[in-house]
Amino acid sequence: MQCSWKAVLLLALASIAIQYTAIRTFTAKSFHTCPGLAEAGVAERLCEEGPTFAYNLSRKTHILILATTRSGSSFVGQLFNQHLDVFYLFEPLYHVQNTLIPRFTQGKSPADRRVMLGASRDLLRSLYDCDLYFLENYIKPPPVNHTTDRVFRRGASRVLCSRPVCDPPGSPDQVLEEGDCVRKCGLLNLTEAAEACRERSHVAIKTVRVPEVNDLRALVEDPRLNLKVIQLVRDPRGILASRSETFRDTYRLWRLWYGTGRKPYNLDVTQLTTVCEDFSNSVSTGLMRPPWLKGKYMLVRYEDLARNPMKKTEEIYGFLGIPLDSHVARWIQNNTRGDPTLGKHKYGTVRNSAATAEKWRFRLSYDIVAFAQNACQQVLAQLGYRMAASEEELKNPAISLVEERDFRPFL
Repeated sequence: MQCSWKAVLLLALASIAIQYTAIRTFTAKSFHTCPGLAEAGVAERLCEEGPTFAYNLSRKTHILILATTRSGSSFVGQLFNQHLDVFYLFEPLYHVQNTLIPRFTQGKSPADRRVMLGASRDLLRSLYDCDLYFLENYIKPPPVNHTTDRVFRRGASRVLCSRPVCDPPGSPDQVLEEGDCVRKCGLLNLTEAAEACRERSHVAIKTVRVPEVNDLRALVEDPRLNLKVIQLVRDPRGILASRSETFRDTYRLWRLWYGTGRKPYNLDVTQLTTVCEDFSNSVSTGLMRPPWLKGKYMLVRYEDLARNPMKKTEEIYGFLGIPLDSHVARWIQNNTRGDPTLGKHKYGTVRNSAATAEKWRFRLSYDIVAFAQNACQQVLAQLGYRMAASEEELKNPAISLVEERDFRPFL
């Protein structure tokens, strides 16, 4: 009798174990693959909000161009904007910055920075999910019936300026210039824009408002996303020269130094050193190749892209695992060998790209360059930018200040 009791107990325990395994298997399959939802037209977000996540269910590639102002990021953004299967947004985090900064009383305190980065990550996560309604939280004045004319640089996004999101008069295949888009398209319907996003296989976003790749770790590790970071860097000396010309009032003292040959006592050197520190911190993380960045990070020097735009673009698309379409190749051909007079708009992309990358050497005095080299010595060495030892060396285009480096993607 005692033996029979033990047998019954063992059978009961075995039964419980089998049921538990079956439930776990069913749960994993149900929430990890969400079979049939895409075919049924159910929003991907409904699937992704389940309790567990195995991988990016939509199989979209989510691309983030991580850059700083005047580093060539508008050009890189166009490499994705021209792809017919990519939904591209130009600086949506502008709205977060524009909304939150006036509320901050501490200036650039660590607490303010955490708030800004947290809001930025939340918005990026929503935009990669094609949830453009979330953007409305940061658009002022608020959109009415999900329509607005206040999306920052809408005209820089091809999808937002073409059918069905925009229905301008003329040929259905017409591609509007940025200024014409705002004038001819009228209000942007965010519902239609979100639908256009969902119809494309990939989403690309450019930002100059996230300082370092470490700030993106929560997004990189989010299993709901398939995020790949393209970190764009440029010689800080070139960035300084470009900013001094573009943001003339903000960088007035640097221009005064150039004009008079005397360094102003109240020069804001953080306008240079912050760029170098952010680059150094971010690149150090990327080059250390931590496990969380495996297959997720590629470092691109603007100078390499400017010298060999087609070759470098092919490498970028190869890293992303996305076919390079003919529209991108044609755009590169038309926009990297252009008449420099056509590229005078400060955010324009028509360039003789190789010449543009070196132009800074003739726009800064050697005193300023020597100061920048001393302030940014570490990051210049990290990224393979050579020091100019004299005025003659600086102004001699036959002497390259860019070392040959092969920054391979972390695969």
